[in-house]
Amino acid sequence: MKSKDIHNLTYDELVAKEGELKAELFNLRFRLATGQLDNPMTIKAVKKDMARVKTFIRQKDLEKAQ
Repeated sequence: MKSKDIHNLTYDELVAKEGELKAELFNLRFRLATGQLDNPMTIKAVKKDMARVKTFIRQKDLEKAQ
């Protein structure tokens, strides 16, 4: 997911996206532990996406505070 795509989302959509990414990360870790994950690099990509989403959530929080 690109930063441009995330920037266009509203606050509620960002929070929902964060929940989706958490669930996806849980599933990927579970599949890794059971040996069913083919590409472990997907975990890294999901973590980066989650960090991007959390960054934009924080920015929106700071904008609301001002």
